[in-house]
Amino acid sequence: MKIKSQKDFWSGLMFVITGVSFAWGATNYSFGVAARPGPAYFPFGLGVLLAMLGAFILFEALVVETDDGEPIGKWAFKPMFTIVLAVCLFGVMLPRMGMVLSLPVLIVVASLAGDEFHWKDAVISCVVLTVGSWLIFIKGLSLVIPVWPPFLTA
Repeated sequence: MKIKSQKDFWSGLMFVITGVSFAWGATNYSFGVAARPGPAYFPFGLGVLLAMLGAFILFEALVVETDDGEPIGKWAFKPMFTIVLAVCLFGVMLPRMGMVLSLPVLIVVASLAGDEFHWKDAVISCVVLTVGSWLIFIKGLSLVIPVWPPFLTA
């Protein structure tokens, strides 16, 4: 069988592997029941859906003909490392600096990974996403996430 779209084939394979991994990992937790779902309920369902999406994309990559086979281009290492750095910075900063400072750092550093960076867009994204995260996670879900740095709240 010939691969007719390399991009779709490899992305579909990645989705299948990730989905199966999440679903398999979720089996270590309690599923609960439909009326009272346990901690495995969401990751298992999401993993199965992701694997099904990946299988559909894989099937399409093997069946649907494309003009040039959609070859995979060269790897974009700079954006990949920049985004990984942004997520790592966020993980280190969140307990020490709070959400109000660490989330804008995540957004600005991740924005630097793109080809076009504009401060105005980054600042708007920081404000909207920080306020939205506060509304969803702190007010809506009542999660215990530090909002401000500990030295300001003491």
